[in-house]
Amino acid sequence: MALPLQWLWRAVRIVGLVLFYYVFSIGITFYNKWLMKDFHFPLFMTLVHLAMIFCLSALTRSAMQRWTGKPRVLLSWAHYLTKVAPTALATALDIGLSNWSFLFITISLYTMTKSSAVLFILFFSLVFRLEEPNPFLVAVVLLIASGLFMFTYESTQFNMEGFVLVLLASFIGGIRWTLTQILMQKAELGLQNPVDTMYHLQPIMFMGLFPLFLYNEGLNLCVSVKLFRVSELPPLLYSLATLSVGGGLAFGLGFSEFLLVSKTSSLTLSIAGIFKEVCTLLLAAGFMGDKMSSLNWLGFVVCLSGISLHVGLKAFYSKGKASQSRLHSSKDTGLDLELPLLRHTAEEEEEENGEEDECEIIH
Repeated sequence: MALPLQWLWRAVRIVGLVLFYYVFSIGITFYNKWLMKDFHFPLFMTLVHLAMIFCLSALTRSAMQRWTGKPRVLLSWAHYLTKVAPTALATALDIGLSNWSFLFITISLYTMTKSSAVLFILFFSLVFRLEEPNPFLVAVVLLIASGLFMFTYESTQFNMEGFVLVLLASFIGGIRWTLTQILMQKAELGLQNPVDTMYHLQPIMFMGLFPLFLYNEGLNLCVSVKLFRVSELPPLLYSLATLSVGGGLAFGLGFSEFLLVSKTSSLTLSIAGIFKEVCTLLLAAGFMGDKMSSLNWLGFVVCLSGISLHVGLKAFYSKGKASQSRLHSSKDTGLDLELPLLRHTAEEEEEENGEEDECEIIH
């Protein structure tokens, strides 16, 4: 009787964590599109969110230090500029360009195009040797690329400028997540906890995006009646409040991803991400008026098939490599093999056996 109750509790917990992740992930997508209808300063919005994430990360780190009694990691300038800066700059451009694209495209086109980031993550994972080449990757690339083509073909709400922006963001996102994995896997840096990672990334992200903001939005923002030229206090407070909501959603997204992975596995996060894309498109079609033809839906299904194949392959190869790792350990090699993206860690296996150990997050 105890075993079924344990499985039931585990299932309820996983569903709760997934829904918690969906609230922030889907919420921030619709929030960005909603805000961009009247507030046409996506880079300024991103800068405000970065500042809020840094402050909330600092507060969370302080609370964790008080709770555990252990000091949090603080990198030296040498490590900060050489190890963290490239990841921070790539992350800033990915987020900034993604938010910028909402000025031009619908949520459905954004969601579909952004899913192509898997292609670029695969490419850069092969370049940095985080992935091992296999023939199934060709099928993954063809399915995702074909689905993206069908989704955008003769779309009535297609916008080239927004499409290029989000596609460029996906390309940079491939660099971003590859560098993030490398950064978080370096044990000597001590950035396995995403709260510590977010804390160290935000300052360089802010400084990297600030020149682009000045060039594109600085002058217009200075004469905007929504902020600097506001004539009454209530509109100013409304603008600040709406911007703050986005900052809270952005921080909650990173934190909810960490909770989901630490209590389940990175594979669970990937599978949840697939269903999240479906939910986002259905909501966009139902509530935002996004128009999608039968060919668009077919393209979406084909693209999701490619992503699902990729996730399935990662699960298969991760289990195989985990078995090889245990085999080598039994032969007194003393080495733990590095596993690729979306791998199961040893902590995740212990979690599956009912233990409550914390595992490493892999985005």
